[in-house]
Amino acid sequence: MEGKGFPVVLLHGFCEDSRIWEDFKHDLLEENYRVITIDLPGFGESEVVRPASIQYYAEAVLAVLDAKKLNEVIVIGHSMGGYTALALAEMAPKRLRGLGLFHSHPYADSEDKKGARHKQIDFINRQGHQLYVKQLVPKLFASSYGLSHPFDLDKLIHRAARYQAEGIIAGLEAMAKRPDRSEVLRQSACPVLFIVGEEDTAVPAEASRDQLSLPAVADINVLEKVAHMGMIEARRKTQLMVRQFIAFCLHK
Repeated sequence: MEGKGFPVVLLHGFCEDSRIWEDFKHDLLEENYRVITIDLPGFGESEVVRPASIQYYAEAVLAVLDAKKLNEVIVIGHSMGGYTALALAEMAPKRLRGLGLFHSHPYADSEDKKGARHKQIDFINRQGHQLYVKQLVPKLFASSYGLSHPFDLDKLIHRAARYQAEGIIAGLEAMAKRPDRSEVLRQSACPVLFIVGEEDTAVPAEASRDQLSLPAVADINVLEKVAHMGMIEARRKTQLMVRQFIAFCLHK
């Protein structure tokens, strides 16, 4: 069910799928928005595409919007979904009423980060993706949250372990080769939502900080004691942030 009203597109992050937005979707449906959640290629129910790129992920999203005849939307992306949202904003800026970066940023990977991603690919090829996601997921949460909510972590690990290894590898490759898109934020004609986790180690602190001054209109939110998974770690707070941002975009 997508609901009616102004369309809001929610894009999941790496080693996630559209189900990460289940609570958000119900919350926004109650606010009478049309909510579109998409499984990016290689994750959830979507087929693996090789070679993959963030550009291709954005093209896939654009194809969904075209198929649904949606000319104007608000797009909010988590992590890798934020990279995809930025690529979409670069491709079709006039179709965005608002852009949300949920634990994400516009900068390209550093050489060290690229090297780390290629080491992860090598690990998956040698040890398997099930062990990889078992080690990855706990690092995305603040340690205190992980200790007190093991079920949330186990659910994400179980889901990610069912993806194809090739899709996860393709995601790592796509992120490693993505270009800098800071100019997209600098030139953005629509408001930009930033949700930053104070304890997020997946997004460099410098990147989180430096991006905030790029857009002309920004809604900046910093979550204390939250890492990379604010939609789970601080569900009610982040739902309110998203609702307020959408309302601002539609009534400014």
